[in-house]
Amino acid sequence: MPVSTDAKGAKVWQLRNRNQTISRWAAYLAAVAIFMWCWQRISEATTWFFVWDAPRIAADIGGRAMPPRWSYMDKLWGPLWDTLNMATLGTMLALVMAVPVAFLAARNTTPSALFIRPVALFIIVATRSINSLIWALLLVAVIGPGVFAGLMAIAFRSIGFCAKLLYEAIEEIDEKQVEAITATGASRWQVMAYGIVPQVMPAFAGISVFRWDINIRESTVLGLVGAGGIGLQLQSSLNTLAWPQVTLILLVILGAVVIGEWISAKVRGAII
Repeated sequence: MPVSTDAKGAKVWQLRNRNQTISRWAAYLAAVAIFMWCWQRISEATTWFFVWDAPRIAADIGGRAMPPRWSYMDKLWGPLWDTLNMATLGTMLALVMAVPVAFLAARNTTPSALFIRPVALFIIVATRSINSLIWALLLVAVIGPGVFAGLMAIAFRSIGFCAKLLYEAIEEIDEKQVEAITATGASRWQVMAYGIVPQVMPAFAGISVFRWDINIRESTVLGLVGAGGIGLQLQSSLNTLAWPQVTLILLVILGAVVIGEWISAKVRGAII
């Protein structure tokens, strides 16, 4: 803490000295200037008439969207099942691909920290940096619309997430157990099977359930870009301005997410 003296020679304790205070205020002013510049840019690109009129439009749509069209539920069971299949099978496929990537990315299990580990880390970053909707757009263009494109989009998006958390869990294992098994003369694969895998299995199970829970949410909207599932029904209802159907679909999506969250919490609780 800086100390200065006043005119009488008494010591004055200060939280910051003069230069630190000036630097702090300069940073505040720069932040305010950047915020105002960004706000000005946003304001210039915004049609404020529609913003002020939004409450009236929302009330009008809300009035037309109620009550939900319950008779439309018969057409949602199939798309809802497709959505759950996308989330489940996509998660399983992602785990199959993420496990070897995680072991190649972890410092204590990679065969080559100079060549193989950077490639594994690149795969993790590349798959995590692209959103599921973008993956779905690309895959719909490549393999055509349908549930399979959505499944693969979920899988590709999940590889980086699962592999990153798993390789971090691998790097945090207790090395004493590995050293004990190595001292018995076990091979590299035996050390991995009996010294590393048992330690990371709880983390692997938790990551799997957590990602499945996330994928249920993401798979509900992939139909908006032609990847099948209940999102396709939502897109069709929005295009035809069938607001009571939209309300029902949103309620179904909410119910699916809540049930998935409940199952995920129960499974994680049992694991932990």
